[in-house]
Amino acid sequence: MYVGGYWLSQDTVDRNPQLKDIVPAVPASKYHNVKTEAKGMVFQSGHEAAGVAGLIMAEQHKKIFGLRLQVRFPLPGGNMYVADAVYCELVSGKMELVVMDFKGAETPVFKVKRRAFEHHYGIKITLG
Repeated sequence: MYVGGYWLSQDTVDRNPQLKDIVPAVPASKYHNVKTEAKGMVFQSGHEAAGVAGLIMAEQHKKIFGLRLQVRFPLPGGNMYVADAVYCELVSGKMELVVMDFKGAETPVFKVKRRAFEHHYGIKITLG
């Protein structure tokens, strides 16, 4: 059960009914992601936080370069796609731009924006 921003087992709630009165109930997010804080940054999910942590380490070890987070790309029709991470990596002696999105589930809106982005910019979105 999701109570006040925390996942609690039904057993915990049954044994501590006062929790519902002390901690205001907050509805779970549509896709059950839980906002996560790491290194002073807030991420939409633990999956995204872990992925970004891996990219930060890769940049520190000079495996990737120019890491940027939450990069906004305008799309045709006044829409916007926000990539979780954008960075460069050396592939076969050539620098390539990588646009990464950390998704637990591919939503219908994401699928439409992904197609529009890839068609407009000619860059594939990498799922992490």
